[in-house]
Amino acid sequence: MTARIGVVTFPGSLDDRDTQRAIRLAGAEPVALWHKDKDLKQVDAVVLPGGFSYGDYLRAGAISRFSPVMETVIEQARAGLPVLGICNGFQVLTEAHLLPGAMLGNDHLHFVCRDQRLRVENASTAWTSDYSEGQEISIPLKNMDGRYVADEYTLDELEAEGRVAFRYVVRGEAAEGYGNPNGSLRDIAGITNEAGNVVGLMPHPEHATEPLIGTGRTDGLPFFTSILKKLVTA
Repeated sequence: MTARIGVVTFPGSLDDRDTQRAIRLAGAEPVALWHKDKDLKQVDAVVLPGGFSYGDYLRAGAISRFSPVMETVIEQARAGLPVLGICNGFQVLTEAHLLPGAMLGNDHLHFVCRDQRLRVENASTAWTSDYSEGQEISIPLKNMDGRYVADEYTLDELEAEGRVAFRYVVRGEAAEGYGNPNGSLRDIAGITNEAGNVVGLMPHPEHATEPLIGTGRTDGLPFFTSILKKLVTA
């Protein structure tokens, strides 16, 4: 039986179709989910895609967090449903308190769009098992409110529990694609919850799944093959 992975579309979502394509390339069945519907259509996992939901009015992700579909996503995520939040989806996950911390405007106050080098810090989550810990990958990044912040206690807790999933590679910062692109504390690019079923990150793995588009690499595809293997072996 083919694994079914839902992709939520909010008003202003830009990358829902790209995410569906990435899921299909990995071998799973993408299922379109509308933000007004509470029914998740019996999917096995959910992706909250990138974009500018509700135009990022009020605060990025703050309005989408109250969409009817999120009531069900929050409930089921706490019960173990795998959920991935990409860029705006990561912002929604923090607003929904499925992940700690918050996303603020980039420290340089400019929109950033580039191929970004990341280091995999946790390869044991439902969405990262096809990576190796310490592996460096290149994933497209595009955001205006991508600065991850949290209080020192929360940051220390994330570090101690191995819940920093990805970090921006700052080595050789002068080189293209290296360095902290938005001022995120401790160079954090993505985190996971304690159970490892909920992951959020700012870069866009769905744009790095085929050699002819995006980075010209397939460094983002393991996100989607990881969850497929997790669902198949569960």
